[in-house]
Amino acid sequence: MTAFTPMPLADKQQLLIKLCEQYEDAIFILDANLYYLSVNATYERMIGYTEDFLLGRPLGIYAAELLSEDEQLVLKNLISSLDSTGFCEIDFSIANRYGHNVDCHITYRRIYLDDTPYYVGTIRDTSIVVKNKKKMVHLLNHDEVTGLPNRKVFLSQTSELLLESYQEVVIVRVNIDRYRNLATLLGPEYINTLVEDFVLRIKALALDHLRCFSHFGGDDFALLFECSDANMVRHQLDSLMQMCERPFFVNDNGATNTEVYCHVSVGVSYYPENDNEFIGLLTKAEKALNYVKQHGGDDVYWYNKSIIELNADHLQLEYELRRATIEGQFVTYYQPKFALQTGDISGFEALVRWQHPTRGLLQPIDFIDAIISHKLSLELFSQVATQIAEQLKIWQGLGFDQHICINADATEFSNPEFFNLVSNLLAQHQIAAHHLHIEVTESSLMKRHSNVKKQLELLKALGVCLALDDFGTGYASLSYLQEYPFDFIKIDKSFISKITADKTQRAIVNAILTLAEALDMQVIAEGIENEHQRDLLLAMGCQYGQGYWFGKPMSAEVATDMLMQQHLSKNNRD
Repeated sequence: MTAFTPMPLADKQQLLIKLCEQYEDAIFILDANLYYLSVNATYERMIGYTEDFLLGRPLGIYAAELLSEDEQLVLKNLISSLDSTGFCEIDFSIANRYGHNVDCHITYRRIYLDDTPYYVGTIRDTSIVVKNKKKMVHLLNHDEVTGLPNRKVFLSQTSELLLESYQEVVIVRVNIDRYRNLATLLGPEYINTLVEDFVLRIKALALDHLRCFSHFGGDDFALLFECSDANMVRHQLDSLMQMCERPFFVNDNGATNTEVYCHVSVGVSYYPENDNEFIGLLTKAEKALNYVKQHGGDDVYWYNKSIIELNADHLQLEYELRRATIEGQFVTYYQPKFALQTGDISGFEALVRWQHPTRGLLQPIDFIDAIISHKLSLELFSQVATQIAEQLKIWQGLGFDQHICINADATEFSNPEFFNLVSNLLAQHQIAAHHLHIEVTESSLMKRHSNVKKQLELLKALGVCLALDDFGTGYASLSYLQEYPFDFIKIDKSFISKITADKTQRAIVNAILTLAEALDMQVIAEGIENEHQRDLLLAMGCQYGQGYWFGKPMSAEVATDMLMQQHLSKNNRD
């Protein structure tokens, strides 16, 4: 075994000296009065001064009275700690020779040699750690896209302001209308660009009394105001709404200068009128925001107690409608359609009514919008279609071959089960497909073009007759006639109301009749209210008509009696 030989003291000292010189942390040595005796190369690089310059200078380089108050306090605490314990550890930002602040972790140790005290300091550069920490804190408190404070910061600032303020505090919630549609149109990159531009425009307004402008994410923003009178914010919000009237210009998947309008829905609440707690204020501002969105957006609404009543009514109506669909409270009424040449009933249009348990028989205007908003359209269509199929079966058994026409819109057509629902009803009740007519409005064609076209083609192949309702009131009727397999065109009653006195209306109706004849389609005129209108339409070549002059919507029993009377009348003539 080789004998161990201790390292010579001179070699050990030399190695330690080299280690200190090459060490990645800065090292410096001070005398008992905290004057520099030695520094390593890392220290020189860190603060920008050479060892020759530092030797004999006090810690901090300059005399204590020349240091800032903060630096003097740090030095005083350092000396106190070293005197009492011989050790001190601090995090401190050192200003180097070039004016840059370097974040550091510094330790001081008192060491004695032959009863002489020395102080050895080590400094670790923590700038990257501090920078990353600050970046992380920023990311946790700010939206990544816009750089605005996020919801957490907004809530914190609102809470603090309510505790400190002696003025009125206003919370404003803002949503960009049709945001999902815009995001789909523009894609993720350009929707972010649009949001960034939107934020820049709001900042450029330099809104008075604004304390915080926050981005909750996506289309969702909030503003916090403090002022002597909340009404002062109304003018600021007017500026915001006017700003939204100007188009934004963004790239659309490679295209340049696409015009986009960012209309907004705005809900407002304020302290102390609406609430004393920030959560209550925020909730009420959001209720006001939802009220605007439910009524079409692009508006400002200040919270008031009536919203609670409206929401309660909204919830009650939804409950009643769902109960109605389950209990079958919807009933079908039938308005007759006549062949103008013979005066015979050619068929009926099915019109829904709601037999409300307490409010009586309700018209569609009282509930149809709520049916659509609560996504109950298919359930309603299914109930009405079932009643129609049962009625057609009854009339078929009585020897009547009149058709019944039911209205359908984009909501029903978009459901993949729509075609199966219709075909199963026809098969189940053994009804000829041509006895069922389906009317489609132009708005349905505009909303879900591809879905509607597919469903119409399937229904046409099944043998169901198709009618285009309210013809002439939309924007692209001629293109629809060319593209879709319609059997009938229904002229909207707005063109019939003054046909006997208005040359323009007569010209429009005559043009529609000529067009329909060229396309081998039949025409039904709606809204006939007198004999003169009937006679003029007949003279112009219109085949069918309906309106109050012929008959108002009626129950199935009354419609059946009308058919039987017509049948008896025919037999008597024969």
